[in-house]
Amino acid sequence: MALVDKVKNQAAQLAQKAQEAGKAGQAKIEELQARRRADGQLRELGVILYTQLKDGGEFQPSSEVGNLVSDLKSFEAEFGPLGDTAQD
Repeated sequence: MALVDKVKNQAAQLAQKAQEAGKAGQAKIEELQARRRADGQLRELGVILYTQLKDGGEFQPSSEVGNLVSDLKSFEAEFGPLGDTAQD
C-alpha cells in the first residue's frame, strides 16, 4: 500500500507543478500581448505627433492623445518602463 500512496503523492506533485507552469506561461503571454498593445499605442502617438509637426505645425493636445498617454502610464505601472526590452 505504501508504494501506491507514494505514486499518488508524486502524481499530485507533478500535477501541481504543471498547473503552476501553465499559470506562469499564461501570465507571460498576457504580458507580451500588453507589450504589443503598448507598442501600437506608442506608434499611434508618434504618428499623431509627426502629422501635426511635419509641416511646421504645432502640437495640438487632444482627447485621443490624452487617452493614449493614460493607457501607456497604466502599462508602465503594471509592467515597468516602456522601452525596457530586457524582458522581451
